[in-house]
Amino acid sequence: MAKSILVTGATGFIGSRLVEVLIEKGYEVTSLIRKGKNGNSKSKIVYGDLTDKKIDFKDLKFDCVFHLASHTPLEKNKTILEKVNLEGTKMLFNEIKSITKSIIYISGLGVYGETGEKVIDESQEYNPNTNFVKIRLDAEKYLKNNAVNHKIDFAVVHFGDVYGEDGWFHHMLIKRLKKNTFRMPKGGNYYKGFVHVDDAVGSMIAVLESNSFGESFIIADSMPITFKEFSDFTADQINAKRPGNVPVFLAKAVLGGDLIKLLTTSMKVSNKKISKIYEFKYPNYKEGVKQVISELKSKNQI
Repeated sequence: MAKSILVTGATGFIGSRLVEVLIEKGYEVTSLIRKGKNGNSKSKIVYGDLTDKKIDFKDLKFDCVFHLASHTPLEKNKTILEKVNLEGTKMLFNEIKSITKSIIYISGLGVYGETGEKVIDESQEYNPNTNFVKIRLDAEKYLKNNAVNHKIDFAVVHFGDVYGEDGWFHHMLIKRLKKNTFRMPKGGNYYKGFVHVDDAVGSMIAVLESNSFGESFIIADSMPITFKEFSDFTADQINAKRPGNVPVFLAKAVLGGDLIKLLTTSMKVSNKKISKIYEFKYPNYKEGVKQVISELKSKNQI
């Protein structure tokens, strides 16, 4: 019998792709989406929001819940972030604690904070340096502790910067490169862990299928590079001018301090742990970026 899966944030960039791949693999998928959104028609749809007092899952039971739903660092209001990302996670847990066997929580590499030049792995201590990440980490700790108390299997994945045909890569980078309006704070001279959306999704599913609970995983490709290298390579692939710089104070004024701190924090990570259970389709950014751009061109979106 196919396993039953709940995906929160099921209409998002990563969540929608996760739902699609799970269905392709034969899972019975339920999508938690907000009213007014269109979920994958091949999945069961449950309408609800993390700010609701209750979500009615009717008589559904799940083998695993992938919890992706959250506000992004573009939200500058700490109260709203806490209401959705922390209090919303607590509400969700209370709704699923008696109807799921396992939870996989999706977070980001920002939990590690400033790590300098060394290459880090999952043994690195958490050291969050923004309100956004501190709130997300509080949610992770809440889920982990309460999952243990309710004998629910728990795992967390920390994504690097996930790129693909949708999301920030297309809308914030490629479109602005084409218009020559993309600028980088600090010149882009900070290391990032990039990961193609197909590998982000594949990694999550690998954690489930290998039963790798009680663990945390760093999800990034095998080649840490600077944001400048990534952006310059992308610009070259679409015959656009390489991007220039923007003063940090201007970037903060537009996007907020948390987002800029997350963006400009340099971090080199190792993906050795996840690579033991998952083989990357795109082990370096060059292969992945070329694939995405080829796909966008085939759809006349570039």
